[in-house]
Amino acid sequence: MTKTAVIIVAAGRGTRAGGTLPKQWQMLGGAEASMRVIDHTVARFRTQADQIVVVHHPDDLDLAQSLENVILVPGGATRAASVRAGLEALVGHGIDKVLIHDAARALVPETVIKGVKDALNQHQGAAPALAVTDALWRGAISQDASETGNFVEGTQDRSGLFRAQTPQGFAFEAILAAHRTHEGDAADDVEVARAAGIKVAITRGAEENFKITHPEDFARADALLRQQEQETTQMDMRVGNGYDVHRFGAGDHVWLCGVKVPHGRSLQGHSDADVGMHALTDAIYGALARGDIGQHFPPSDPQWKGAESHIFLRHAIGLAREMGYELMNCDVTVVCERPKVGPHAQAMREALAEIMGVDVEKVSVKATTSERLGFTGREEGIASLATVALIRR
Repeated sequence: MTKTAVIIVAAGRGTRAGGTLPKQWQMLGGAEASMRVIDHTVARFRTQADQIVVVHHPDDLDLAQSLENVILVPGGATRAASVRAGLEALVGHGIDKVLIHDAARALVPETVIKGVKDALNQHQGAAPALAVTDALWRGAISQDASETGNFVEGTQDRSGLFRAQTPQGFAFEAILAAHRTHEGDAADDVEVARAAGIKVAITRGAEENFKITHPEDFARADALLRQQEQETTQMDMRVGNGYDVHRFGAGDHVWLCGVKVPHGRSLQGHSDADVGMHALTDAIYGALARGDIGQHFPPSDPQWKGAESHIFLRHAIGLAREMGYELMNCDVTVVCERPKVGPHAQAMREALAEIMGVDVEKVSVKATTSERLGFTGREEGIASLATVALIRR
């Protein structure tokens, strides 16, 4: 299983942004804002990374300690030194891919993050950017720096020029080695990577992924946040839940969420008795107000005897798409004493994601026991619950 980490660089002083605190620790979101710039940034990566590292200025530890479920690392004297400190903190964590992101880019869209992650499946480095479209001038700045004392001295061809953004992603071991041998500072991690011979693919950036730098940038970010909140409020979203139970019988395995799990008994049912997938399928039908599995695939019909449950799930998600909906996320809980689900949970997530044609990060599978109470506690069978959220495309 590929493991991804993100390093959020927040060790700068950000004096051009004004205020009594560095910009990453200032509030963002209007007069009643309850989140700082860095809180927004961290939130964007919660579902996109297995581990989050925040590199902070040594003087900002008190401010950083309110961040939950992150590794806090004191930064260095330069940006490159801070990034290296974050990389070193991840050594031994089994990281395969690492994303390096500026804390001040608080509105980075999910599509930008995923674009970088997907590119890393084929390349050792990838970073988002926007092509330069404005005319470029070369100019002379007068000593008094007055507006009327600056003059155009020439033009610059903009062909092949890009505005760099973050997160910049890399194979972990490759960028770690590059930083360990790099001397001095660098504009960004692409510069460090290229100096070490790492080829970096350009992925699609976004205008809203701008870096908060000046006081007026807070107003721009506030406006974008309000717009996004309004769009979310106007979304057509549906939520459904499902529940299923199957009893144990003779056999040597059970099917759970699309994975064959060895066990001393098998689940009994008209189909393959995949209790987790049945609950998820019913949750989708429920969100659509389109009945349940029994209505679409009647157990009285012999053609469905022993059927593989992915047939039902593919039908449910296909119906959702026909009605104009896409899966936002789903959560499946399996209730049993045995077999143990934990060792197979990731494989189950991947199986369900493949069947539904969605990113695995939209699929959650977890398990619990009933503390030896009831039919599941007596190991007479397995129960499963599922919740889904569908959103109109």
